[in-house]
Amino acid sequence: MSGWEAVVGIETHVELQTASKMFCGCPVVFGAEPNTTTCPVCLGLPGAMPVPNEEAIEGILRIGTALDCEIAEHSVFHRKNYFYPDLPKNYQISQYDVPICHDGSVEIDVDGDASVIGITRVHMEEDTGKSIHVGEGGRIHGAEHSLVDFNRSGVPLVEIVSEPDLRSPEQAREYGAELQRIVRALGVSDVRLEEGSMRFDANISVRRAGDVEYGTRTEVKNVNSLRSLQRAIAHEIERQIGVLESGEPVVQETRHWSEDLGATTLMRSKEESEDYRYFLEPDLVPMRVDASWQARVREALPELPAARRARYKGLGVDRRTAAVLAAAPDIADLFDAAVSAGADVRLSGIWVTGELVAYLRAGDRALDETAVEPDHLAELSAMVTGGRLSATAAKEVLGGVLDGDGSPGEVAAARDLLQITDAGAIESAVAAVIGEHADAFAKLREGDEKVLGFLVGQVMRATGGKADPRQVSELLRSKAGG
Repeated sequence: MSGWEAVVGIETHVELQTASKMFCGCPVVFGAEPNTTTCPVCLGLPGAMPVPNEEAIEGILRIGTALDCEIAEHSVFHRKNYFYPDLPKNYQISQYDVPICHDGSVEIDVDGDASVIGITRVHMEEDTGKSIHVGEGGRIHGAEHSLVDFNRSGVPLVEIVSEPDLRSPEQAREYGAELQRIVRALGVSDVRLEEGSMRFDANISVRRAGDVEYGTRTEVKNVNSLRSLQRAIAHEIERQIGVLESGEPVVQETRHWSEDLGATTLMRSKEESEDYRYFLEPDLVPMRVDASWQARVREALPELPAARRARYKGLGVDRRTAAVLAAAPDIADLFDAAVSAGADVRLSGIWVTGELVAYLRAGDRALDETAVEPDHLAELSAMVTGGRLSATAAKEVLGGVLDGDGSPGEVAAARDLLQITDAGAIESAVAAVIGEHADAFAKLREGDEKVLGFLVGQVMRATGGKADPRQVSELLRSKAGG
């Protein structure tokens, strides 16, 4: 990309996890039989009147406040007119020039390089239905026929529009990941990319390094993974540079990312705002979000990922562990409670971001489906730091606790994993090993530290792996020095 600069802005769509849809009482359910969660309102039948979902409006206020946006005290809904088979009314209730949240920001960090990305607006709208193209890899071009499922039509949808402040595919991926962490922490959406409850549209252009004017942009629609977001932007940057260097202009258009091809393909020419013929929604009154409502939302915000990472840094938690914890609020809450109960910070961090996360993923489980409690981690930590349990055995014990086999002490005893802490027993084992391996011990006495590991291993073998290796090592050194 030498001599060129990329300019990227991202529109992020987040489906809110409300009980009912944005303007009707139909339930919000993922995976239901097609066209079974619909009604005259979300199907756009004549005479059906929309009623705003207060929980959804509260959700967008939480998102906007978390992104440090200005909250508009007065906001209105508009009709956005376009004609696709998955839009039963032929218009979408959205917001145009008076969004409920505007002018915010989010900070990202890519390999230690921090950047502040501006948030243009966060506005409320309703989702469309879902088109299902049968044949030819699920794409409209070449499909045998298409079906439409209106279950998703009318689901509360938040659109988060960034400023064109991103300059690389890596920054774009981290921006998407940080938004996902923030929204997950707020508890307003499950942000499951694989289920479409969070998806991205990327607006991409390139310009000569040092130029002020933006180049002609293209939009890549409906990207549903962070990996695909990074790859799609990287490809589109390379494609546009190739077009410009060949002497041709970049055409403003909407493109689709194909994971299989590793390339973007043309969908349609790009619409502009005037193409949508926005006008005020006549069936909905203006919204008023007064200062007291804004204050209640602000006071109810949980600890956000950036603040959590900073707090963990102060506790001495390493950067990777802090990042994993900040991305998983339920696991982070367990870690916090365990540390408050006396658990070792480093050990607990290793266990919850390592063994616990692996256990949950392997069984596709949620944390509340396991038997682990904060006190369990505190007890397990005390057993390791007190020499009653080895670090290796602790991982096996944690697995038993997660399976519901009992407390750490009960699991360790049942599986015969407790270390020997009796000084006399360990001293007898050390004396026996010294007698059997006098030559090696003589080298240790002469200062050859290389044989220490061998001697410790022999004692561990003699005790069935139950001696505390630190205690054995100290005892061998003491005897060699004497």
